[in-house]
Amino acid sequence: MTDVVLWDYPKSSASYRLRIALNLAGIAYRIETVNLLTGEHRSDAHRARNPQGLVPVLDIDGLRLTQSLAILDYLDETRALGLLPTDPSGRAQVRALAQSIAVDLHPVCNLSVMLQATGGQEPARNDWMRHFIPIGLDAFEALLTAFPQTAFAAGDAPGLADICLMPQLYNARRWGVAYSHLPRIAAVEVACNAHPAFQRAAPD
Repeated sequence: MTDVVLWDYPKSSASYRLRIALNLAGIAYRIETVNLLTGEHRSDAHRARNPQGLVPVLDIDGLRLTQSLAILDYLDETRALGLLPTDPSGRAQVRALAQSIAVDLHPVCNLSVMLQATGGQEPARNDWMRHFIPIGLDAFEALLTAFPQTAFAAGDAPGLADICLMPQLYNARRWGVAYSHLPRIAAVEVACNAHPAFQRAAPD
């Protein structure tokens, strides 16, 4: 049994990011599901793993790591994944692209935030998601215009921006948000969907 353990919820965007990265790194890992819908993430057992009561949590290399972007940095630096360009300006641009999803859009669409804001009732839940997700995807598409057209968001291989984008596209489909009018995003999605690391990471 592998000693790399991912404390995960399948539809969690942050957990999804780590599944992609672990697959890209070729790291064998075991998933322990933390059910967000039943409140398992608020249990004493899970708060002992992560005082924030969030997923993902990754046990690797004798460490227990939290926060998906920090873990992605760790995997990139220790496994040479090449998730960012080598030059400082390129790294800053790709980080900004990825963070437009992971730092600005994802937290607003987080389950706990959405439930607090809407009371978990329809049509308020759908209205909330269908308001914020298009704003974030439109901005991502506009930011992509600063990059040459390549198979993936910022190059010919998967990178940090792709890892952050794909879980958000999964959420867009779940909430009925159309994005076919965004050609650069649509092209990136095609490339990612054809890559085994993304295929194996998909929640479904």
